[in-house]
Amino acid sequence: MAIAGEGMVMKQDLRLASVELNIGSVSINPLSVALGKVELTQPTDATAQVVLTEADLNRALSSDYLRGKMQNLAVQIQGESVSFSVQTVALSLPGDEQLSISASLLLPDTNEVKQFSAIAKPSVENNGQQIALEIISAEGQGLSLDFATALLERVVELLDLRNFELEGVSLQLTKLSARQGNLLLHAVTVVQQIPAI
Repeated sequence: MAIAGEGMVMKQDLRLASVELNIGSVSINPLSVALGKVELTQPTDATAQVVLTEADLNRALSSDYLRGKMQNLAVQIQGESVSFSVQTVALSLPGDEQLSISASLLLPDTNEVKQFSAIAKPSVENNGQQIALEIISAEGQGLSLDFATALLERVVELLDLRNFELEGVSLQLTKLSARQGNLLLHAVTVVQQIPAI
């Protein structure tokens, strides 16, 4: 069975420009179908291809869910805890397997706003559960290299796919491609139940 969709909005306000899902054999409960609900009688394996545009990613970064996750953060720098909140963040995809991040950070201890930007190469890590960022270059107005590194480690934590999983569907990335204007993800999934989207 193959399912394709465009412009779907998933959990945590993550919009998918397009999604293609190819499912192997499917075993459903015929009684549940008669009652208007598709219910699987056993898990099924599937492969997925998802396209996220720059606009989709920036929308997710502006969502209440992720904005809440970017407030009152703390990083350890040389044994000292430094707190900050992300005021604004923007992501662009220039191509060549790179992404560009720019953010303004509020340091509540000094009430200063600092600007930060980085160019990174994304890859798949943590058994397909996380997107890692290899930093190519970074600039931070008045920020130390240690702080910039710790900040990007916190960004990677936010990119954990478990933050966006649908109930009854486990997702494991197999390939990621950062192209100009969009991010292409390939994944294998195990569907235990048809999610309510």
